[in-house]
Parts: sequence; C-alpha cells; structure tokens
Amino acid sequence: VTLELSILSMFFATVIGLLVAVGRVSRIKPLQWVLQTYVEIWRNVPLIVQLLLIYFTLPEIGLTLPAFWAGVLGLSLNLGAYLSEVFRAAIGSVDKGQRDAAVSIGMSRFTAFQRIVLPQALLIALPTLGGYFIALLKDCALVSFIAVNELLRNGTILISSTFRSMEIYIMVAMIYFVMSFISSRIVRWLEL
Repeated sequence: VTLELSILSMFFATVIGLLVAVGRVSRIKPLQWVLQTYVEIWRNVPLIVQLLLIYFTLPEIGLTLPAFWAGVLGLSLNLGAYLSEVFRAAIGSVDKGQRDAAVSIGMSRFTAFQRIVLPQALLIALPTLGGYFIALLKDCALVSFIAVNELLRNGTILISSTFRSMEIYIMVAMIYFVMSFISSRIVRWLEL
C-alpha cells in the first residue's frame, strides 16, 4: 500500500507541479497570483493537517473520499506545490538563448517550449524529483492517521496484538530503508 500510495501520489504531484510551474512562468498575472497562493498555502501548512482536513472536513461539505484516495489527494497536492517550484526553477535555468534561437528558425513559442525547454528542464529536475520521491515514501506513514492501512499502521496493529514494539518498529524502519535505498539507486541510474 505504501508503494501504491507513493507511486500514485508522485504521478499526480508531477502533473500538478508541472502545470502549476508552467502557469507561474506564463504572462497571465491573475493565473500567476492564484497559483502562487496555492503554492504558499500547501507548502506552509503541515502535511498532517492537510490530510486531516481532506479526510475529516470534506465530508462536511458533501465530498467523501475513501481514506486511500484522501491520502493520495493530500500527498499529491502537497508534493505538487513543492514540485512546482522545482519545475519552475528548472525551466528558468534553461538558457533563454535556446528558446530565442528556436523562435528565430520559425518555431512557435509553444513548440519551442515543448521541444527545447521542457525536455532540458525535466532532465535538470530529475535528481530533485528522485529526492522528493524518497521523502514521499516516508511521508506516506502520515496517512496512517486517516486510517489507511499502510506499512506503519499495519506495524502498529501488529504491536497491539503481540506487544513486541521494538522488533516490529525496527522491521518497519528496515522496510522503509530498503524501499528508500532501492528508490535512490533507481534515481541514480536514471540520472546516467
């Protein structure tokens, strides 16, 4: 469940982050303001509070999500705000001259962005994305507070029936370490 949460949340967060970054580098001021507000709110409120708000308060306005999908939504929106800054910085780091050169040979600004700027920005952002994925793996433990039976919650349930907290928490820590270590090696391989 932890891997499923991590992979789904990373996918949606990447899409959100990329769309928000593109919107923030656009020339549409009201859009920039709205997206900046989203980023500031989601980056400055603790993730656990966001998860609790989504799971426990959205039903009060008629939107009930299963715990798993509330977790995916919270993790995605939170990480999406952080990734938008990663993508925005990566887009900004691509030399403006490349975009200008593409436009000078007849490419539209959109095509130049799509074919020249975006691929380079994604390569620049890859190491940071990998780091955020590893952090996301560990942040998934927070969804246990909204009743998602992921790794930590299952460990806690097992402790309540066996009273062997030291062994179980050490095993949970080892499983998180193995998942994070493997993920970091995959990211390192992708960077090559």
